[in-house]
Amino acid sequence: MQYAILFYETDKEFATRDHDAEGAAYWGAWRSYVDEITASGVVRGGAGLLGPETATTIRLADGRKHVQDGPFAAAKEQLAGFFLIEVPDIDAALAWAAKAPCAPIGVEVRPTLSGM
Repeated sequence: MQYAILFYETDKEFATRDHDAEGAAYWGAWRSYVDEITASGVVRGGAGLLGPETATTIRLADGRKHVQDGPFAAAKEQLAGFFLIEVPDIDAALAWAAKAPCAPIGVEVRPTLSGM
């Protein structure tokens, strides 16, 4: 089955990415996780995302486009990246999600429609 693992981070974690001292530990933890999950052969795709301030939201209302810069939802955590993985079951997907450096903040696991 295919699952999406969605990684969430706080504004502090997004800001840490750009700091030399704090960023080294941040990126080291992520490099280790990415290397391990990639080497396992379960990854089918994925990417880290730029900060929520780079987002653009589009909504259609009355046949007109309404475009808004920045994150649309006010939230404590924002989507930071994702992996699409193929594993035998939800338990295997959850095991990979639990290893993510952002697991204390939040990781969402969802089966994909194509994986059903």
